[in-house]
Amino acid sequence: MPPLSRRQFLARAGFGAGTALGAVTALGADPETVRAATTPLGWKLRETKVVPSVCPYCAVGCGQLLHVRDGRLINVEGNPDSPISRGNLCPKGAASFQLTVNPDRQTKCLHRKPGATRWEPIALDDAMDRIAALVKKTRDETFHATATINGRTVTVNNTLAIASLGGATLDNEWNYAQAKLWRGLGGVFIENQARI
Repeated sequence: MPPLSRRQFLARAGFGAGTALGAVTALGADPETVRAATTPLGWKLRETKVVPSVCPYCAVGCGQLLHVRDGRLINVEGNPDSPISRGNLCPKGAASFQLTVNPDRQTKCLHRKPGATRWEPIALDDAMDRIAALVKKTRDETFHATATINGRTVTVNNTLAIASLGGATLDNEWNYAQAKLWRGLGGVFIENQARI
């Protein structure tokens, strides 16, 4: 069988698409109903406040437009004015709508007491105070101003008992501040996506 020319391919492909549309229509699908269901509906975003934002997932910083109505997020889309992403979002950025509306999202701090088998809700202020107290206690107990290396005493000003692990929902600015904080405390084990 000789190879198809470009013209023959397009003609046959068009015939195939037309045949498929005809078959779907014959089965009862009304093209007007399909068109109406897939046409963007302007009223969906009417009376919304548009807030420019930055995607929270990685260090790229793609621009987003958040549509808010009555204090609730109703839509997330790429910001075409962003010089970084020019209106495009990766799958994670496009799905960031779920960060605020997902019914399974944790909205309370949880704490599992030493030896306990269950997590219990704890107030945010109490959780922050506990974390701060434990960080200070650990640093005070394990901080070393000097260390002996190859028979010489050298200044190290560090603690090897605390580590910092950043996550993908932290932006570059927060990762920078967090790295500065942990280095100031003498932390050595610091990891986040920015690696500043």
